[in-house]
Amino acid sequence: MNEDAMRRFPVPDYEDLPEDLRDRIDEETEDAGFTPNVFSAFAYKPSHFRAFFAYHDALVSDTPLAREEVEMIVVAVSGANDCLYCVVGHGALCRIYAGAPKLADQLATNHRQADVSDHHMAMLDFAVTLTESPEAVTDEDVQRLRDAGFSPEEVWDIASVAAFFNLSNRMATVADMRPNDEFYAMGRSD
Repeated sequence: MNEDAMRRFPVPDYEDLPEDLRDRIDEETEDAGFTPNVFSAFAYKPSHFRAFFAYHDALVSDTPLAREEVEMIVVAVSGANDCLYCVVGHGALCRIYAGAPKLADQLATNHRQADVSDHHMAMLDFAVTLTESPEAVTDEDVQRLRDAGFSPEEVWDIASVAAFFNLSNRMATVADMRPNDEFYAMGRSD
């Protein structure tokens, strides 16, 4: 675990963590080849770690959305929120899952100029509106997603991913979570 994972709260010692957290961190470290700092940071509160990653896992596994679509939403929302950790970390995942080395940078800076289909633009417009002006979301916004070909379940999941990553962005910002150096280069070449 990286003691520099976040700057405003102490990162707990790995040996002091409950076994289930150590197991999950070990699994992620083996899969990624490094420990993503979000795991070190959220270990600060074990009960929050468990709930956070359980919901995250449900969002990416129990959805008809493709993983690249989930990551596109995450990066667009995180860009709107100026969340360094999530833009960099999920930008890497977006590049990898979409097989598009430039996409994450486009989404993070201005999703409206990204090289995406009209279908995906409707998804991203909705997610960013929900992020920036949740009180402005109307029946018409939901209908635009339906008209773009998204099922009711997909609309629910688009909203859920956007909402969850608004929470994640705010926690990453408050904690001053730092992206792992490895994320910056991942998925950059064709």
